[in-house]
Amino acid sequence: MKVYGLTGGIASGKSLAARYFAEAGIPVVDADTEAKNLLQPGTEVFQLVVEAFGTGVLTDTGQIDRDRLAAIVFNDKQALSLLNGWVHPRVYGIISDRLKHLAAAGHRVAIVEAALLGENGMLPPGFDGLILVSAPEEIRLQRLIACRGMNADAARARIAAQTDPEAKRAISCAVLDNGGSPEQLRDQVMRIISSWNAKPEC
Repeated sequence: MKVYGLTGGIASGKSLAARYFAEAGIPVVDADTEAKNLLQPGTEVFQLVVEAFGTGVLTDTGQIDRDRLAAIVFNDKQALSLLNGWVHPRVYGIISDRLKHLAAAGHRVAIVEAALLGENGMLPPGFDGLILVSAPEEIRLQRLIACRGMNADAARARIAAQTDPEAKRAISCAVLDNGGSPEQLRDQVMRIISSWNAKPEC
């Protein structure tokens, strides 16, 4: 089974691209969803987060407020590194198990959606290629403000906290331009899938 990473900066539209892949029958493993599951009450990571950052990161119902947590870690590199050290190894273990099951079920291609793929300038072990979803920073900023309700300063801080996604172009086997309409993005996804029908090579 071929495994392709799907990555991009915040508000680039990688989740929308992932949805288009999934709707076309390509299985998608979402690293962010798995990370959210690890932050649920009762988990080991939940306990570590509360011990490190205090009960101020909790909602009134005792859930971790991801916006409050993000406000801390995206303004503190040491805190972000600490959180990533708890979450990432566990997430990749879960993803590895999911991919094994998909391969055993006979899938020819699978997608792993994760923002941090290729951060070190290298294709991660076990991946056959990287697909980058790209959008101009100003458009991403506008999306964060309009769609996620962030103020401009918070949106800029979130973008600045990430590695420049354009640096991943050099290791990407395909780049999806999402500076236009959703329909244009979907057309690009479908072209990749059509090419896989002949041979699952990016």
